Amino acid sequence: MVTIKDIAKVAGVSHTTVSRALNGNPLIKKETRDRIEKIAADLNYVPNFNAKSLVMKKSYTIGLFFSSIDQGTSASFLVDVIKGINHVLDENYSLTVHGIDSIKHLDGISPQRFDGIIVMSQSDKDNDFIYHVKRAGIPLVVLNRHLEDPGIMNVVSDDKGGVREAVEYAIAQGHRRLAMIEGRTGFKSTTERKQGFLDALLAHSLASTSDYFVSGDYSIESGYQMMNALLALPVPPTFVFCANDDMAIGAMNACYAAEVLIPGQLSLIGFDDIVFAKYTNPALTTVRRPIVDISELGTHKLIQLMQNPQAEPEQSLVKTELMIRSTVSTVEA
Repeated sequence: MVTIKDIAKVAGVSHTTVSRALNGNPLIKKETRDRIEKIAADLNYVPNFNAKSLVMKKSYTIGLFFSSIDQGTSASFLVDVIKGINHVLDENYSLTVHGIDSIKHLDGISPQRFDGIIVMSQSDKDNDFIYHVKRAGIPLVVLNRHLEDPGIMNVVSDDKGGVREAVEYAIAQGHRRLAMIEGRTGFKSTTERKQGFLDALLAHSLASTSDYFVSGDYSIESGYQMMNALLALPVPPTFVFCANDDMAIGAMNACYAAEVLIPGQLSLIGFDDIVFAKYTNPALTTVRRPIVDISELGTHKLIQLMQNPQAEPEQSLVKTELMIRSTVSTVEA
């Protein structure tokens, strides 16, 4: 196995210089660094991360924590988060994935185990975990849920604004009987998206009908069940906003089973713009929530904190985009 000392002999420098160069030390000149990295590559050098961890007193592990893996985290959401993080995280680091709701003892969350932590938060229930990480002094970034604490690095999408834009688009097409399949109760995203829906109704002086609000849990199954409930109303809606695309897909299947045409008899908009949204039949109009972008930006922010723990925390808002496809039709006045 090739070692740092072998590279040092070929390069004609000390093994300390090689170690510093391979770790990106700015004290080593760029041309020296480049030459040493080329020699290391030519010799097929593989770093010994266990030894490196002991020397550098780092774990080279980033922890990714969701509110829950089993409840309210769709497969597409999970994949997009990991994709965004991996676009930024270099090969020196390992990424481990956990659900906060499955943690039995917070004492195991320590600087010795994690160099940094990303929390993809859905609920206020995550606050105990978030503040434990903060007190432990582990670099921390919270994504997905807006925090009131300006002392924590926070990256979120403008869910409320995105939903309002989507519902106003449906209103502009003539829809006046508007319903919503909400997300999981207790999740911040559920509250934000419902508020965007209500803001759109208020802006156009439209009444909100309690029967037109039904609670899902972000799963395809709940979208199917809740759409059946809406279709069974004496006066069904002409438009349904689904708080995520998984529920929208379930809702579309319920309409197909009930022989309700989309968008001929009922219009539909989802939220997230998962990869399957453009391939449904008809293609789903939805709000693109840039999860990959949020995860990339959040990882950049975490690296900044890891390199400079005194960096000032920031709160970043990422815009959504309405993806107009084929599930909304015009209603004649």
